[in-house]
Amino acid sequence: MLTKVWSAATYGIDAVRIIVEVDVVGAALPGFTMVGLPDTAVRESYSRVKAAVINCGLEWPFTKQITVNLSPADVKKQGSGFDLPIAMGVLRACGHVTEEQLDGRIFLGELSLDGTLAPIRGALAVSASFSQDTGVREVIVPVENGSEAAAVKSVRVVAVRHLPALIDHLRGESVIEPSGSEDLPAILDHSDFAEVRGQTQAKRAIEVAAAGGHNVMMIGPPGSGKTMLARRIPSVLPQLALREAIETTKIHSVAGTLPKGGGLMRTRPFRAPHHTISNAGLVGGGSNPKPGEVSLAHNGVLFLDELPEFRRDVLEVLRQPLEDRHVTISRASMSLTFPSRFTLAAALNPCPCGYHNDPGHECVCTVQQMSRYLSKISGPLLDRIDLQIEVPALTVAEIGSTEPGESSEAIRARVEKARAIQAERFARSVIESNAEMTTRHLRKHCQLDEPCRARLEGAVKKLGLSARAYDRILKVARTIADLAGKDAIDSEHIAEAVQYRALDRAYFRN
Repeated sequence: MLTKVWSAATYGIDAVRIIVEVDVVGAALPGFTMVGLPDTAVRESYSRVKAAVINCGLEWPFTKQITVNLSPADVKKQGSGFDLPIAMGVLRACGHVTEEQLDGRIFLGELSLDGTLAPIRGALAVSASFSQDTGVREVIVPVENGSEAAAVKSVRVVAVRHLPALIDHLRGESVIEPSGSEDLPAILDHSDFAEVRGQTQAKRAIEVAAAGGHNVMMIGPPGSGKTMLARRIPSVLPQLALREAIETTKIHSVAGTLPKGGGLMRTRPFRAPHHTISNAGLVGGGSNPKPGEVSLAHNGVLFLDELPEFRRDVLEVLRQPLEDRHVTISRASMSLTFPSRFTLAAALNPCPCGYHNDPGHECVCTVQQMSRYLSKISGPLLDRIDLQIEVPALTVAEIGSTEPGESSEAIRARVEKARAIQAERFARSVIESNAEMTTRHLRKHCQLDEPCRARLEGAVKKLGLSARAYDRILKVARTIADLAGKDAIDSEHIAEAVQYRALDRAYFRN
């Protein structure tokens, strides 16, 4: 008997339909054969499925030849989520369920040996991909994936704990109610800019970065508060919109980093990889490509502490995601694209010892050591960092101050107003913030009068900046004007934007 069961596989952060064909026939030599480019985890499903069916007290066709084909046959299948559809195909052949009961349902799940359904990766990607498919009446997932998959309201998701319960549901003997979705609790680490003492210029630069989606680099001695500032950037970013929350959750679901039993992520991600990370760890990769840190930071913040300690080849692979807002990973059998719209926050010391130009400490580094230390950061990468700011050591008075600084809530209110202006400006465009403006947008939204143009051109010549840096200054000036509620960019906005590129000259181009 031939049975066809619907399932799905994730590729990137999307899913495609997989038809699991199960043929059970009498044979002189019973056995099991699987075709359709299964990986090791899929090939091992036979042992799990057989034990689960038997341990649930159900019939197994010991005397039959079982052939499983995963269609389309030229697409590689990976993971253990095909256990459940294979089991349903065998159970259909044994008469435990009917063809009508399987029709229109997508089955996903790994089977434990006792018949319990174990969670899988990518459940949200599957439900989102089939949310507009009128031929799909239900998506069957393990109970731990129920809230995650049900985040897409337009598809009916049934979360099942074990195999016998699923059979009862299909027969209508004990119907399982559709799963609801609860958002993951916000990750509250109580980080607030009110706790930051001093560093007025740095806090202003971070506000500008958050308002326009700009990248920021902080240079200063150890203990000046660079990491403290970076960890508070998510607290001033706008709340995740529903579309952003779904996209962010899909990435973490596919990567397997979503908290157990969770629904939608409502907190902007903050990723801080160690400087020993590899290329694949940062941008994604592997023989079966998985998202890297730049994609896990999508719609959030990617913090690279001690930037020169990262390998130069690792830093260079950041150039594409910073420019294109996505990462494309190509392999012989597939090419996958992962979104990577994030705010880059980088921190570094001005020299190996950390005390160059620090009045309180003597720097012991030679010119050659400083040059070698900073040379790991290339000019093209620097050009893609919009704001470069100095974070000086705190004074004794600032350290001992008990007066709270401005709260993250107050800063976020200004950021949200600026983002609202940008949302209206780019309503008919695919871009979302000033940092993403193209040359065409710059000509339209960043027009300068003659005094402003002369001031900007003079600063670019004096600092020896590139054409890309020129455009970055315009984008930052546009954001500063938005924060001020101004329609046009004036000289003060240009002057402040140029100030955020001054370290480009002072530290890296001598």
